[in-house]
Amino acid sequence: MRVVVALGGNALVKRGQTPDARSQRDNVDRAVRALAPLAERHELIVTHGNGPQVGVLALESVNDPNLTRPYPLDTIGAETQGMIGYWMLQALQNALPGRQVMAMINQTLVSAVDPAFEDPTKFVGQVYDREEAEKLAAEYGWTVRQDGDGWRRVVPSPRPQRVIETRLIRELVRLGTVVVCAGGGGVPVFRNDVGRLEGVEAVIDKDLTASVLAESMDADALLILTDVPRVMRDFGGPNEEEITHTTPHELRAESFPAGSMGPKVEAAASFVERTGDMAAIGLLDQCVEILEGTAGTIVTPNATWPLASTL
Repeated sequence: MRVVVALGGNALVKRGQTPDARSQRDNVDRAVRALAPLAERHELIVTHGNGPQVGVLALESVNDPNLTRPYPLDTIGAETQGMIGYWMLQALQNALPGRQVMAMINQTLVSAVDPAFEDPTKFVGQVYDREEAEKLAAEYGWTVRQDGDGWRRVVPSPRPQRVIETRLIRELVRLGTVVVCAGGGGVPVFRNDVGRLEGVEAVIDKDLTASVLAESMDADALLILTDVPRVMRDFGGPNEEEITHTTPHELRAESFPAGSMGPKVEAAASFVERTGDMAAIGLLDQCVEILEGTAGTIVTPNATWPLASTL
């Protein structure tokens, strides 16, 4: 099977954890130990989040007295792709001796007139209390919003249209390569009035990019791996309930937070609607069981996963 995995940024930086290099590399090693069995049995393409890293590096850039202006978000996105891609590349090579692994920096095409540029929703960076978040917002011109019990910076998150290097990724997978790509949703770019690519100040949701990439790669399954075991109906409410097997139609009838579970649900539902294949949302450490249909929230056209018994 050909499997695309969207690895949540929480696999690299736990909530409340200082995002230093040592802790992140330890978390990458843990993530790769979970993913290695999938790579041994299937064609594997891995995408990953970068929200915490983008936020930290953006703040460093703003505060760097040696810079006349801070680095833009597209450049910082490329920087974090290279950094995290290197860690994942090395960890996968160590876990899969003899297997070819490639980590790529990718561009993702967006529309220059996407309405998301007028309504920032994508959380990046560290969690602050409200007072500190509002102070930073006033100082740096940020937009901040509540994220759970804390407050974080939000930036525009335009909808991905295509990963520019899709043909190259497809060829690498055909040759048996495990590919790490489209980190953080890819570097956001648009085509200007003469058809040339330009970077744009934004962060693309990596789950939505993974959905677009999985479709273009003819993937059999899209796994969105995060820090919750299943999607919850009425999360935190009196009728809270785990969703085990469902359809895109049933998911779209529910309501999910726009800045967290909402994009994951949208990515899974869109992939299943467009391809008729399987998507799932669940815990990283249960990725094998999720593909087998015994863990996570399984999304298919008819709420069953008949291929699970053949894996």
